[in-house]
Amino acid sequence: MMAKSGLGSDPDMTAAATMLKRAAELESESRFQQALVCYQEGLDLLLRVMKGIKDNNKKCNLKEKISHYMDRAENIKKYLDQEKEDGKYHKQIKIEENATGFGYESLLKEYLNETVTEVWIEDPYIRQTHQGSRAEQVRALDEIKQSLRSYGVLLEINYSSSIHDREIRFNNGWQIKIGRGLDYFKRPQGCFSLGYYDFDLRPCRETTVDIFHNKHTKKL
Repeated sequence: MMAKSGLGSDPDMTAAATMLKRAAELESESRFQQALVCYQEGLDLLLRVMKGIKDNNKKCNLKEKISHYMDRAENIKKYLDQEKEDGKYHKQIKIEENATGFGYESLLKEYLNETVTEVWIEDPYIRQTHQGSRAEQVRALDEIKQSLRSYGVLLEINYSSSIHDREIRFNNGWQIKIGRGLDYFKRPQGCFSLGYYDFDLRPCRETTVDIFHNKHTKKL
């Protein structure tokens, strides 16, 4: 991996070596998304180290190493981009108990680009009693429908007694499966508490989000 000889005992150098070693391990395990992150963090540390090096020979040696790891990181990025293009991309997000920063917009905005014209949401528990009575839910959904119509958005609502899947599908091919469905937030303490209006500040229940692309996604 990274030899310490001639490079001193700079803490950033040690951290970079550790990070790049981990990146290589992840790459060998085909965990390319995680490997790319580690390569990028390791490279940032190496660039920081290089700024403090005065010796030209040491600087040239470090430049070669940086170039080598940049090439590896770039190859992984090209591979991931190709997987995404081929419709094989899969990303998994684990939301821990009481974690914040996972509002709907933060979670989905990356996949909601200008090509999206239709969205399908399937959630079998959207009318469960803990979420409100059926009549209340019907009134709430109808209010949302009327409000969206004023913005040129058509909301169609269908009820099913047999649905079990929880997923969100965009007609650009992206699919999002949330273990708990849309109801993964904890109840706020009150209307003046953080998270009441900003879902990024609202604590979550533990769940897993799987995001993948399928070029052949069709409306069911």
